[in-house]
Amino acid sequence: MTGQVHWRLANALWLQAGWWLCVLGAQRPWLLLPVLMGLALHLRLSPSGEAKALCRVALLGWLLDSLLAALGVFAFDAWPLPLWLALLWLVLASGLRHSLAWAGRPLWLGALAGAVGGPLAYLGGARLADVALPLGPLVTALLLAGLWALVLPLLVRIAAER
Repeated sequence: MTGQVHWRLANALWLQAGWWLCVLGAQRPWLLLPVLMGLALHLRLSPSGEAKALCRVALLGWLLDSLLAALGVFAFDAWPLPLWLALLWLVLASGLRHSLAWAGRPLWLGALAGAVGGPLAYLGGARLADVALPLGPLVTALLLAGLWALVLPLLVRIAAER
């Protein structure tokens, strides 16, 4: 039990550090190197099946953000996604079976966390990474709140699949 608590705490800290490194890495690409090392360490220390879960979630995330960019919700300098954002999806995926697993059950709690945390992460990240929000911050936040209320619990369940 204690080992799992330590693992989840370490994973939660990794998610926070990874988010900051990815977002700040938009302007300072050298910060993406520790992200790659952290992801490699995560895969090394994780149970089997982790790489498959990361790939499933990251692919869905890349498609989601590419679609949102194509619809004009975001404006990136790179197409379909900048490297820092692609890595950020891998960082998020690395927590869905661990420190974020609670967001899959009960469903309402994951939906609430997604509705609040999703827009905050995107708006904060957009500001720090110099991503344009053509619809404006309020409309973008409202759109993302509804979307992430569905997405977060769904991603947790997808990541948990064997």
